Amino acid sequence: MTYLIMKYMITAGVVVLVSELAKRSDKLGGLISALPLVTLLTLIWLYVERQPISKISNHAYYTFWYVLPTLPMFLLFPYLLPRWGFALSLVACVVFTVLLFASYATLLKQFGIDLL
Repeated sequence: MTYLIMKYMITAGVVVLVSELAKRSDKLGGLISALPLVTLLTLIWLYVERQPISKISNHAYYTFWYVLPTLPMFLLFPYLLPRWGFALSLVACVVFTVLLFASYATLLKQFGIDLL
């Protein structure tokens, strides 16, 4: 139980640190947010928890494919935000990303990459 609490504290601490940096500097916050911190932490936790190398490797592989369809959201959100407000822009971006991901997964399936 102590290990799990420590794991949550470290992971949450990274998120809080990034949000605090973003308050002080848009560019630094964006740079740190763009780093694959969650993925790196996940890979570390999987390794520390002695998961098979194949599981760790698969996580990195699928993360690559899942990141690509999320990138357009980072251009769409700042475009919609001043027009639609925060909540509606966020919902629209989530819906857009889900639809884009479904299309992307269907396309990749034709090349033997099964994401769903």
